[in-house]
Amino acid sequence: MASYTTTYRVGGVHSGHCKAIVSKALRDLETVNTVQIEISTGLLTLDTAAEPDDTLVETVIEDAGYDYLGRA
Repeated sequence: MASYTTTYRVGGVHSGHCKAIVSKALRDLETVNTVQIEISTGLLTLDTAAEPDDTLVETVIEDAGYDYLGRA
């Protein structure tokens, strides 16, 4: 089975609490295997079972209250 690793930029994640909210929201997506967020850089890396849907990723991040800034 193929695995895809994609890195995005996200704004507003400044603490472990924020990181946990965004991570949980993204892990709830069916194809997401892992979520890694680096608070100091605002980089979010997704490992997914299929090519990620950037529009869906954007919606999930924005609905969680954070800023989707596109692919890194």
